[in-house]
Amino acid sequence: MVKKLWQSAFFIIIIFVIVVLSIDIFVSDSAKGRIYTSLDKVPKRGVALVLGTAKYVRRGKINYFYKYRIDAAAKLYKAGKVRAILVSGDNSSKYYNEPARMMRDLIKRGIPKSKIYLDFAGFRTLDSILRAKEIFGLKKYIIVSQKFHLQRALFIAQKSGVDAIGFVAKDIPRTAAAFRMRMREYAARVKAFLDIYILHTTPKFFGKFEKIEIKENIE
Repeated sequence: MVKKLWQSAFFIIIIFVIVVLSIDIFVSDSAKGRIYTSLDKVPKRGVALVLGTAKYVRRGKINYFYKYRIDAAAKLYKAGKVRAILVSGDNSSKYYNEPARMMRDLIKRGIPKSKIYLDFAGFRTLDSILRAKEIFGLKKYIIVSQKFHLQRALFIAQKSGVDAIGFVAKDIPRTAAAFRMRMREYAARVKAFLDIYILHTTPKFFGKFEKIEIKENIE
């Protein structure tokens, strides 16, 4: 009896692993041909959507995922690839405001404040993508994040009727932080798959329409 239970548990684990890896591959494949690493080769779009994350990690150390996303967004703007930047992140309390912090750091890098728009309800990647379309009126734009994150964001965008491409922010490979993020990404991709195909999840908040008045199709 115990042996059969162990065999059943092992079989379930194997099936689970296969499902997780299959979804991971499916999400990665959905982004093929839409991710750019070269600033010269990335097509021009009206707006860049920068996906938020915490600026600092434990003990006040800089989160390089954050820093490199800000750097990448600034490069896009200064190279004339976009004419506005939408920063989307968590603002769950008055003590934690990702979009405002991202705006301040973009301004420090020379981006005009008038060209930065803030989405305060980007609690999840899905929220950021769907709100960019429904709240800010964007249907064609560049998403900025690390490659592993871009693949999931582009999967969500594609399945939501958005013509998005991705510009890769620098990663921090072969580090403990990168390993932890990649492990979390497996679960995040399964959740995204369920959100799109089964749960039909909507953003936590929608709110008032705030269209970004800029020509998006400038390729």
